[in-house]
Amino acid sequence: MFQFDLLKTDLATKARRGQFHTAHGSVQTPVFMPVGTMASVKTLEIKDLLEVDTQIILGNTFHLMLRPGIEVFNRYGNLHKFLARDPGWTKPILTDSGGFQIFCLPKLRNIKEEGASFKSYVNGDTHFLSPETSIQMQTAMGSDIMMVLDWFMTSKADYNETKKAMEVTHRWALRSLAEKKKAGREDYDQALFAICQGGVFEDLRKQSVSFLTEHDFNGFAIGGLAVGETKSEREDMTDIATDLLPKNKPRYLMGVGTPIDLVEAVARGVDMFDCVIPTMYAQRGTAFTTIGKISVVPFHLRFDNQPLDPNCACSTCQNYSVGYLSHLVKCREPSGWRMLSIHNLHYYQKLMAEIRTSIEEGTFSLLLNRIRAVYPTSNHSQNRVSMAIGEQSTVIGAPLL
Repeated sequence: MFQFDLLKTDLATKARRGQFHTAHGSVQTPVFMPVGTMASVKTLEIKDLLEVDTQIILGNTFHLMLRPGIEVFNRYGNLHKFLARDPGWTKPILTDSGGFQIFCLPKLRNIKEEGASFKSYVNGDTHFLSPETSIQMQTAMGSDIMMVLDWFMTSKADYNETKKAMEVTHRWALRSLAEKKKAGREDYDQALFAICQGGVFEDLRKQSVSFLTEHDFNGFAIGGLAVGETKSEREDMTDIATDLLPKNKPRYLMGVGTPIDLVEAVARGVDMFDCVIPTMYAQRGTAFTTIGKISVVPFHLRFDNQPLDPNCACSTCQNYSVGYLSHLVKCREPSGWRMLSIHNLHYYQKLMAEIRTSIEEGTFSLLLNRIRAVYPTSNHSQNRVSMAIGEQSTVIGAPLL
């Protein structure tokens, strides 16, 4: 049975130290979840994820529904067993509902009250995703945490568009909850998280949290952010949501972000994160380190025989030089992408472990100031939509996030 325990709250901020329990083990929070969109964290094997102390990974309903399809998961038993032969991936999995991916296909989808119809990027066939079919697919995958289907709306949408999408999201959430109770598996319980929407409008954010927290969800996500709003707008909306969300259930900020984004959100009371940034930036030759963000692309680095990060114990930093990584990235060798992904995810997981320890010891504010100094930012937010468009398939243009 899914259960969340709040263990400690920071006195100077809203940072929380907790844990949740699933059928596949416990997860210590705050936690970062690597994104395994296609049932694979790009370029990495399960042993790599274990090496960097990954607690939980994320899969995507939209993509896995199209390929390999629900029949495959019914045959294998669940996504855990599909990822590897027995015993498979033995740690928890969260599955996204597919709302964001549908949003990223503006010319190929049609959203109505019943659900969303869209053209497959695999073969052009028309498919239909509703709250019910999303839960059915996630039930077949056997994920430990399922997400309700939501109507994702860019932060640039006007008030009326945002309000309409929010209200549909609320009705879809209740339909998802009803389907989950109807289709619940007997072998173990799957948690279901609702997604709070409302764009950058304070009153809509409050309405969304107020409505969804009246119902029996296991946790709550803050959605519709990191899509072009300013950094201060995202942080304000996060603050508004966490002020109203129940203290005894986990809070999940979807699609965020960079190291400073994570730490700032933890300071505002968020427990869970996911993002493609560590692996996507690795493909571009960018590493996150204890001394800041580093690109291995510049020409002069071909002579650099030092590790990426002198303070890092990951296998990449222990075995390879910056000069060699620079060479691999310039040659577009997949091994370079993999090595940088291992480093970035190791950095992210170590950062989250340091966050948890600092909350326990009452030193989180010191860590927050240290990360602010290493990763100074402007008032611009990351844009998940731009990242999705930049990472498209060559068939019809489906985002790979």
